Amino acid sequence: MTFEIDINGRTRSVSIERGEPGRFRVTLDGTHHEVDAVRVGVHGLSLLLDGTERVSREVQVTPATVRGELLVTLAGRTVAATVNGRRTGRAGADGGSGAHGEQPVVAPMPGRVLRVLVSPGDEVTARQGVVVVEAMKMENELRSPKAGRIKDVSVTAGTLVEAGRVLLVVE
Repeated sequence: MTFEIDINGRTRSVSIERGEPGRFRVTLDGTHHEVDAVRVGVHGLSLLLDGTERVSREVQVTPATVRGELLVTLAGRTVAATVNGRRTGRAGADGGSGAHGEQPVVAPMPGRVLRVLVSPGDEVTARQGVVVVEAMKMENELRSPKAGRIKDVSVTAGTLVEAGRVLLVVE
């Protein structure tokens, strides 16, 4: 399978071929890697990368609040990634949201709200950070799914949230 992955405005080509159980041949922008992968929890992967010395990494991949976007956390850093955005019309000048009407921003996993970056009535742009949630000792900045106005904010800093809870609504 071949994917286009957009991270911070840069598009990378990734091809993944399944080998023996738990083993994959991954080609990233033409460079080949042998990867052992094991699922850890709901959103986690433990990766063992071949090379001159084997490197172990743990990565978390969770759904973001913007349709078609994923939050990828590696080494304590979280970035938003869009998979096949150009092919599906999810990437573009409007931030790829395609969102119409009221759009909720929901918690992608259980955690604690660290900061609410907006208030009811605030104008926001597509993909603007609106709330920061700590989950599994990592901060995840959730973004607005579209440009609009904040209709409702249902959480404050310190609120414990479950996965799928509506944190705020953008209209």
